[in-house]
Amino acid sequence: MSAETNVETEIETNDNGMIYGLDDVPKPFSKTLGLSIQAILTMFGATVAVPLLVGPKLGLGPVQMAILVSACFIAAGLATLVQVNFGTRLPIIQGTSFSFLAPFFAIIATVDGGGAETMAYISGAVISGALVEAFIGFSGLMGVLRKYITPVVIGPTIMLIGLGLYEAGAPQAGQNWIISIIVILAVFYFSLMSKSKKLSLFPILIAVVIGYIVALFMTLTGILEPGMPGYVDFAPVTNAPWFRDPRSLIFPWGMPKFKLSFFFAILAAYLASAIESFGDYFSMADVAGASEPTTKQINRGIGSEGIGCLLAGLVGAFANTSYTENIGLVGLTKVASRYVTTVAAVLLIVLGLFAKTGALVATIPGPVVGGVYCALFGLIAAVGLSNLMKADMGSQRNQMIVGFALFMGLSLPVYFGNNPLELPNAQVLAEIVNTIGTTGMGVTAILALILDNVIPGTDEERGIA
Repeated sequence: MSAETNVETEIETNDNGMIYGLDDVPKPFSKTLGLSIQAILTMFGATVAVPLLVGPKLGLGPVQMAILVSACFIAAGLATLVQVNFGTRLPIIQGTSFSFLAPFFAIIATVDGGGAETMAYISGAVISGALVEAFIGFSGLMGVLRKYITPVVIGPTIMLIGLGLYEAGAPQAGQNWIISIIVILAVFYFSLMSKSKKLSLFPILIAVVIGYIVALFMTLTGILEPGMPGYVDFAPVTNAPWFRDPRSLIFPWGMPKFKLSFFFAILAAYLASAIESFGDYFSMADVAGASEPTTKQINRGIGSEGIGCLLAGLVGAFANTSYTENIGLVGLTKVASRYVTTVAAVLLIVLGLFAKTGALVATIPGPVVGGVYCALFGLIAAVGLSNLMKADMGSQRNQMIVGFALFMGLSLPVYFGNNPLELPNAQVLAEIVNTIGTTGMGVTAILALILDNVIPGTDEERGIA
């Protein structure tokens, strides 16, 4: 029996009311196309949010922002193709991950000059971390490490992804409170109050579109003038070519640059991303009517995510992860076709090749992004809180570990920001400590991991019973 046959028979489909199962091909192709576009719309808001959040911190101009956005589309498409066809072989869309924001901001704060120079270091960190994730997956180490990574570790680590960025919310939203408050209200309404299940799948996308329309109206009516926060300038779209320059598709920021301290800083993000994806595989298998993922399937999935992140580093994008939003879409539409997801991946790559797509996204005003900041990062922190609920938080042991790890994750970066470690005879070690010390998520993950595995506790307490 061929290896391909082994992979095919590994996933058994069950009758779960699917309109289109894993192996089904919706016909005519126009139906497949419509379903694929729907999958892209579901992940579009979160995917463009990350480059829109990081780009201004990098000091990127309109042309560079357009390249970054299009690179993220291409990377998401490539990663999805790898995952669907060679990884778990479940219809899981891959997209830019929020888990990596903290180490990215730590790198930005460390590298002088910003722009392409800093992106080269980010690409190097993404590539080096991706190789580790691929090794952990394909070697089977994920199953071993999973025993030591409990909800007591996962919960506060994810919480710090959102809470660690508290300084970036209101200051950016406050550039124009009218626009940002409208965006925040739209996120809440379409997430929690809308009676339409379909609209509730796209809260970020809809909120960004509404905020953009408001900003555009204020621009066209003269309320906002050039240079004012919220002003929409279409000049970058007009000036952008239709297609990306083929020479800029690989290493658009120059050759990746590697620094050991940045590598260690990004490992915590890869760990959080892998753990999140681990749960997504089981969730997707459940809603898609497939059998529970096998150990080999999970290892292939994590390994394939590493390959996807490696490709992201090569095309100058940010690291990817599995998108939970699309799991919800499969549950709602009852469409679990791998073929649909594959077509969606190809469309993402095509979108990335159109330079004007990235240029248009890059015109989204700062106050709109600030509104997304405020609504989204609190939600990410709450996701971490929901993970903690799997453990016994009435236990004094867990309260001490989680409380200490969270507090130090917020406090220690302030200390290292003002008092960087200086070791003249061990400069590399000092850089590693300083970079990790200024990354709240990394501090919290390390402390929670050590304390949870050193301090005695029952499986019930730790949430792994």
